[in-house]
Amino acid sequence: MMGGDAAMIVALADSLFFDIDLDAARTRVMLFLALSFAPFLFVAPLIGPLIDRMPGGRRMIIQGVAIIRSGLLVLMAQYIDSLALFPLVFASLVLQKTYTVSKSAIVPSTVRTEEDLIEANSKLGLIAGLTGAVAVVPAGILLAILGPSSTMVYSAIIFAAAFVSARRLPSDVVASEGPDSVEDEQLHSRSLQAGATAMTVLRANVGFMFFNLAFWLRSQDQGALWFAAVVGASSLATMAGNALAPVVRGRMGEENMLTAALVLSAGTALGMALLGGPVGAVVLAAALNFAAAIGRLSFESIVQRDAPGANQGRAFARFETRFQLAWALAAFIAVAIQVPGEVGFLIVGVAAAGTVLDLVVGFGRLRRAGRRPRRGRARGQEHPPRSPWAPPRRR
Repeated sequence: MMGGDAAMIVALADSLFFDIDLDAARTRVMLFLALSFAPFLFVAPLIGPLIDRMPGGRRMIIQGVAIIRSGLLVLMAQYIDSLALFPLVFASLVLQKTYTVSKSAIVPSTVRTEEDLIEANSKLGLIAGLTGAVAVVPAGILLAILGPSSTMVYSAIIFAAAFVSARRLPSDVVASEGPDSVEDEQLHSRSLQAGATAMTVLRANVGFMFFNLAFWLRSQDQGALWFAAVVGASSLATMAGNALAPVVRGRMGEENMLTAALVLSAGTALGMALLGGPVGAVVLAAALNFAAAIGRLSFESIVQRDAPGANQGRAFARFETRFQLAWALAAFIAVAIQVPGEVGFLIVGVAAAGTVLDLVVGFGRLRRAGRRPRRGRARGQEHPPRSPWAPPRRR
């Protein structure tokens, strides 16, 4: 899926962004962001729980997304210079976010223990970055030699391969029953909500900065090359974050990891606001994506620790929906307000710094009140609950 996305982005960037004037590009991107997430905002909370209760529901969704996107890309290749391209891209973007949430829901069913889940998510992030980087190379070659239509067909072939691969996913039911009072209480605990707020800001900063830089760098000399450097640095930083996050988690607590991720974001953003220039943009983009990768793993650990009675697949899908929407809203704001790069750096730095203060105060109150749950225990439980992924006990 990540390889197909990377190839599609290469073709769309050439067709809809870099080869048209700046105002037209801004209008089109705003339209894409608004249309692609408007239905997702309403459909996900309604359809998601129903799919979770169907045998093979999330697997069928992932398979359906893959094969439909393959067909859409074939059509996009035919209508690359037509207005018909816009609804096709719109449908593809909606399906992209549907897959992201479905993946978050189905990953817990592919592992046996909670520690395996942490490792699996780390490896998935690392593999996704590598796959995207590898897929971009043939996409760029096809674009340069044959044009964007050939890149679309190449992306369609990758999604067809994703459909075949998705057939091996488990058909387990993600959540056979609705959330009970224990799950609802645990998912609304103060520590978990504070962590979710921090992660929301980290993801929103990534979305805001990506689109702020995309338009600001276009006004600079060699803007396309600088933007390519931003994308490359972001991908490498995300892979590094996914690779290092398990190591960092073994040396500090989850709250400290989230705080450190926000401090890194705030310090780098404020520093680059003073430095300015395209070099500062590349450095900041790398720092934000690295921090988001570190924060993601720490937040997943908080969910497992503070909500052991919750269905993990459903919980991760729920929070991922929130994070995706935060990314989209921040991206829309970045395109709409049209601020210079240095001002965008400052906005990101202030948002991260303010969240650090809120996080420190919130976690400090929890520690003083003695309300921080112990790892692996639900409130009121003398012993940690048995993992829902663990194999049956031997008699």
